[in-house]
Amino acid sequence: MLVLVAPGQGAQTPGFLTPWLDLPGAEDRLRAWSDAIDLDLVHYGTKADEDEIRDTAVAQPLLVAAGLLSAGAVRGLLGEGRVGTVAGHSVGEITAAVYAGVLGEEAALRFVRTRGLAMADAAALTPTGMAALLGGNPEVTLPHLAKLGLTPANVNGAGQIVAAGTLEQIAALEADKPEGVRRVVALKVAGAFHTEHMAPAVARLADAARKLDVSDPALPYVSNKDGQTVVTGAEVVGRLVGQVANPVRWDLCMETFTEQGVTALIELCPGGTLTGIAKRALPGVKTLALKTPADLDAAREIVAEHAS
Repeated sequence: MLVLVAPGQGAQTPGFLTPWLDLPGAEDRLRAWSDAIDLDLVHYGTKADEDEIRDTAVAQPLLVAAGLLSAGAVRGLLGEGRVGTVAGHSVGEITAAVYAGVLGEEAALRFVRTRGLAMADAAALTPTGMAALLGGNPEVTLPHLAKLGLTPANVNGAGQIVAAGTLEQIAALEADKPEGVRRVVALKVAGAFHTEHMAPAVARLADAARKLDVSDPALPYVSNKDGQTVVTGAEVVGRLVGQVANPVRWDLCMETFTEQGVTALIELCPGGTLTGIAKRALPGVKTLALKTPADLDAAREIVAEHAS
């Protein structure tokens, strides 16, 4: 059983889309999407520097566009095969919703453009950030975060928790790590996503969601709210709205993958983060991160063996 997953914000790096423009039609698709959302995705994906693509309003549409390009390439490899389940981490859930047939590509990009702008505005109200804690025991780490006033915004499994809060709270965490935590790594994001600090963005997303043309998922869609499989398009979109102010439970998604019998996992562009977690949390599962089109040969082999 093959699982297809899409990464969240922070996975982007300068120039990461450059090799993907060599795929037939890829640049034309990006330029059409750029016109639709008034954002030059080609520039930001190929020439922009790290600071430019850290901007939430840029990073989120860029990541979804990258995910859609690479998802299209994977779909072209499937033949009679089928992806067993799709899921996304944070903004990657929008990419997963498109692959599952819940949203159209352009509608999804308009929605994520609104999401990025709304979350950027919310982040501007108070200086906030996020940091990954490497190692440690959740039973020790979670009470420690609560003591510092931080939220466990991402519970990723395999010993990784991402804390979010004000910059002062993040600094206090760096100075006072929970017992067992090896490192505290600041993330390349502009705010405390998936916390109460994002509440102002929820109303704007809810308004945008009411204008979407939504279909029920055509294949199993696992939500990172609680790791549950969602069967109606209305609920998928409702969760996409509320998600921005609620923690991501990627650990529960991986538990669901295991229950479903996952044998292989492909992470869409810009892959790496979720594959790394899966290697530790899903032993025995074949994994592949799509970084460039050169990885599609390996994807073809996985699809042939694991896409039923």
